[in-house]
Amino acid sequence: MKKFLCSVLLCGIAAIPAIAQGGGAAAAGAAQTPQAAPADPLSTFVKAQWGQISRNLIGSAEQMPDANFSMKLGTTPEVRTYGSLVGHVINANFLFCARAKSEASPNTTDYEKTPQTKDQLVKGMHAALDYCGPLYDSLTDSSGMMMVTPPAAPGRGPGRPYPFLQPLIQNIIHNNEEYGNIVGYFRAANLVPPSTAAAAAAGAGRRGN
Repeated sequence: MKKFLCSVLLCGIAAIPAIAQGGGAAAAGAAQTPQAAPADPLSTFVKAQWGQISRNLIGSAEQMPDANFSMKLGTTPEVRTYGSLVGHVINANFLFCARAKSEASPNTTDYEKTPQTKDQLVKGMHAALDYCGPLYDSLTDSSGMMMVTPPAAPGRGPGRPYPFLQPLIQNIIHNNEEYGNIVGYFRAANLVPPSTAAAAAAGAGRRGN
């Protein structure tokens, strides 16, 4: 896990110069003006990733038609319905962010396994992301490296300490993995995924300027 976390952090750091320069490639032979690095380059990158996946997840819950929340891809029993997949993401956000807070999850509903309406899942998604949001908003490179210890589990002592940033990065990774599955449901229903719709809208806006 430590090696994996380090790899993620290194990838994030490597991507920061592109973010600072607007993500565009410089024209061949053109002089490049050195860009000042953000005060907290690592946390700046993590916050940007959180903002992007949060928007995609809210859109996933809100934009899928109610009737499609019962759809499945395939016929194997292990495959989740769309509603259960959204519920799984809600549960996971509460879980990872509770770990970062070193507290028991405040979530009292199993959104994945307890039947939920679209309205309940939309509200649950907002609640989960609102619970996590302040952790990312207040993140700095220094606070991300502070060690936290999870609360003791029943029958066991406290868990091993880990950097505050670790569960926050794990949460983003898991969210992106599951969003990839969510996109499959949108495509199967002949719908445009939220991320694609947002990119198309942004492109149209640039062309209109």
